[in-house]
Amino acid sequence: MTSSDKKNSPSASEKELTSAAVYTAEGSESMSADIDEVMKKYDRESNTRVWTGPAKTVVTTVMSLFSLYCIWSTLFSTAALEIRLTSFLGGVIIMGYLYYPASKSHVRPNHMPWYDWLIMIAGAGSFFFYCFRYPKLSRTLTSASKMTNLYIIIGIIGILTILELCRRCVGVPILCVLGVLLLYTFFTGLPLNRLIYTLFYSTGGVIGTPAQVCAKFIVVFIVFGAFLERTGISAFFIDLANKIAGWAAGGPAKVAVISSALCGMVSGSSVGNTVTTGSVTIPMMKKTGYKPEFAGAVEAAASTGGQIMPPIMGAAAFLMSEYMGVPYATVALKAILPAVLYFTGIFIAVHLEAKKLNLKGISRTELTPWKQLLMRIYLLIPLIILVWLVSTNKRTMAFAAAVSIIAAIVVGLPGIFKKERDAAAEAGKSGSFIGNAILETGRTILASLEAGGRGTVTVAVACAVAGCIAGCITATGLASKLITGIVAVSQNSTFIALFLTMLCCIVLGMGVPTTANYCIMAATCAPILIRMGLPAVSAHFFVFYFGIVADITPPVALAAYAGSAIAKSNPMKTGVNATKLAIAAFIVPYIFAYNPALLFENLTGWWQVLQIAATSVVGIFGVAACLNGFMFRQIPVVLRLVILIGGLMLLYPSTLTDIIGIAIVAAVVLIQFLTSRKAMPAAGV
Repeated sequence: MTSSDKKNSPSASEKELTSAAVYTAEGSESMSADIDEVMKKYDRESNTRVWTGPAKTVVTTVMSLFSLYCIWSTLFSTAALEIRLTSFLGGVIIMGYLYYPASKSHVRPNHMPWYDWLIMIAGAGSFFFYCFRYPKLSRTLTSASKMTNLYIIIGIIGILTILELCRRCVGVPILCVLGVLLLYTFFTGLPLNRLIYTLFYSTGGVIGTPAQVCAKFIVVFIVFGAFLERTGISAFFIDLANKIAGWAAGGPAKVAVISSALCGMVSGSSVGNTVTTGSVTIPMMKKTGYKPEFAGAVEAAASTGGQIMPPIMGAAAFLMSEYMGVPYATVALKAILPAVLYFTGIFIAVHLEAKKLNLKGISRTELTPWKQLLMRIYLLIPLIILVWLVSTNKRTMAFAAAVSIIAAIVVGLPGIFKKERDAAAEAGKSGSFIGNAILETGRTILASLEAGGRGTVTVAVACAVAGCIAGCITATGLASKLITGIVAVSQNSTFIALFLTMLCCIVLGMGVPTTANYCIMAATCAPILIRMGLPAVSAHFFVFYFGIVADITPPVALAAYAGSAIAKSNPMKTGVNATKLAIAAFIVPYIFAYNPALLFENLTGWWQVLQIAATSVVGIFGVAACLNGFMFRQIPVVLRLVILIGGLMLLYPSTLTDIIGIAIVAAVVLIQFLTSRKAMPAAGV
């Protein structure tokens, strides 16, 4: 495409852009098929069995009842922790094997092999045995020395069943980590009875802290997210983002950043958010003039950042609250500034790319009017209720999520009734839509409960395996050895310790769900940073951030590869572009590691936060300009290096470096502006 083509293509395709958005929002069958294909390729959760007819009704009903049980257990059950967790994991195994086959080739409609039935019954039976025999076990099985052969066999069956389900719905990488640790435990001479006792019967293995947090908090929020998605809030977020930024230079890419940040905080899945919102935004970006590799990268980077966007932040936020011993609302509050800096960095990079390519936005006349958007503002009510209940600490998080689920059902009713009324009017039966609307509401509730239960399976399995990893580390004393080793290698250098921790998080996070990755890092790397003198909050946020960016960091960048599949671009180039766009995610953690004020820690005054936030934004602008190579015009190599130095100095928390950095960045901006002004008359001639 020539430069003139790029200039002309936006205005020529504005209607196509809007049509693409509407087309996808309404959900065409062909687009849905494409989305399903990409999801199955890059997201193991999407590789499910195919149930049809009565079998589908039975499975959907069972899964919905499982979701309701989880909500009831969270809100009202007073049973012992072990009873609640083992019954929960027993249900997870049943639901998991009903949905996830051994491989893609084993998927046939209404077919489940005999061995899957056998594994499911044996695995669930192991946990239910523990559940129903717990009163006796709590008296007799007080230590590993009390283990009998029967208890060992039951524990092994339960653990292996969870591991196999993890392979099916989560992936192999996390199992490789656990496998290495299991080999290490045997080499250190840990007896089998003690290992099984730790991993299955104690609260330091499959029913450890991650599983406890999952059963207590995460489940109801996953179900809430499923209900919220069915209210049409994703389409509302996309339309809102279009209205805010769609008209600007390179508008569709800015829409992708805003909408993915809003949708991602609800979904909590990098790949899922990339595919769902990307099916709208990526074609729009390509038609605007962005290269496919850049379009896919923008969506992947923004979608991945959705997991750090308050107030929901995906499932890991609840684990952070538990590990750090602070309220969830406090975690969400501390995440605000880093999240703003992350998305500001992507937004700046997108804007500079649009200016470099001289791209236009969507015509304002093609955008949804404010009046129509305001008529759908009620869709935000469930989120507002959730934030209010959580922030006031008047009720538990589980209660807040339950109330928000009811609110989501209520706000979804107008859309369902309108759809059925329009369908009845089109068929000439305008008076018969109420019954259909009530029936459709019931189907929506059932589908939401099913989706929530299905989402719970993968998170619960990942948490259970992460608990096993933490159990192996604790039982062998590996954590203290790792701390001693890294402290020795870093020679008490905080930067080296941070850098090594970053590498560990990215490597271990490749192909591993964020929830499980954070659990591993919280048990291994966070204590290292705390021992090096970092506040606990800074240490945990540091490992949380770098666990997330593994989804866009090559060579295993699942979110970037999913974006490339939609954009039909080179996967590796898309991953590299996504890493460049998300450069803030590689810098911001170092900022709050050296200066926790960015997380509202150790504040001396509000001006300190303002200074850090302002200088960090300018610093990220300098780094983004260097990587992009364009401001008002192409930036010479020397000036790119200069503005990079200025940007990095602004990112270092020091008043002196801030002053020098601002001077450098301002000088480069002024030089660029003046030289571009001089070049304009020449261009006109």
